Amino acid sequence: MTSILERNKNLKKPVKKRREEYAEDALYREVWEDVNNEKTQQFIKKYWRYIVGAVLGIMILISAFQLGMRMYHSSRIASAQVYETAIANMDANALANISKDSSGATSDLALFQSYLIDKDVKKLEDLAKNAHTRDFKDLAKLHLASINGDSMKADEFEKYLSGMNTKKSPFFYTSRLMVAEKYLSVNNKDKADKILNMIINDKDAPASVSETAQTLR
Repeated sequence: MTSILERNKNLKKPVKKRREEYAEDALYREVWEDVNNEKTQQFIKKYWRYIVGAVLGIMILISAFQLGMRMYHSSRIASAQVYETAIANMDANALANISKDSSGATSDLALFQSYLIDKDVKKLEDLAKNAHTRDFKDLAKLHLASINGDSMKADEFEKYLSGMNTKKSPFFYTSRLMVAEKYLSVNNKDKADKILNMIINDKDAPASVSETAQTLR
């Protein structure tokens, strides 16, 4: 079996091109470039309207995007200024209007702050039903439970706050403590102690809540 080196020895050496062949190659390239240029020009002549339209369309989209971003940032700045003014003036009505014109947590926060100023319970009820975020929905329910708790039976009170009986709620421990206090208020110490013990034995419970639970038990 012949080796690669031996086989390579049998290969013919490349023949150098003559001057005429180089001239032919140069002429061929020149003709090819001319043909390509001509085809390009024909293409442009045929589709120039579409090309111009596409370029204009791209420019319009870019301009519209940039304008939209500037308007968006201006709107955000204006909204922030209105919000700051409403807070500074303690204007409950302005905050309620901001809530209507906003979305998400911003809307919920504005409405809750409006309630803190004028104590309109209807705003809490609105948040408890229609809040955009769970945090503010639960917060509104806590306040409503505190306001209406005296007129509720203990089991009704616990059921009303049952949606917070999960650690997914930021008010899990607070709501459990409130339920325990409600059971204590009607002399149902067994149910109260069960909740209080759960809080005390939970290493994740906030220190202040755990201390209060130990005091109540």
